[in-house]
Amino acid sequence: MKPNHLLAMATLGVALGAVTGQALHAQATPPVYYVAEVDVTDLDGYLKEYAPKAATSSKDFGGQTLAAGQEITQIEGAPPKRRVVIVKWNSLEQLQAWRNSE
Repeated sequence: MKPNHLLAMATLGVALGAVTGQALHAQATPPVYYVAEVDVTDLDGYLKEYAPKAATSSKDFGGQTLAAGQEITQIEGAPPKRRVVIVKWNSLEQLQAWRNSE
């Protein structure tokens, strides 16, 4: 193999290694999932007043609502509350900042 080809392959190998290392480092912190079980006594008020504000608030702090509803299928364990919400966060710090906010 010509020396120019070897140098190009070595440079490519170093570049790929750096990109792969960066990608692995970026994945080192797994996401955090917040699961809330909610007892609702006033469903209409919950849906019209509380839920939209809570969703906007969590989104403002970096949360992503994955699921929310009341059609829950129990597979095992104690039955869940009437409503369940699952929110994904990129870090525990984001979740804690949201929980500690007004």
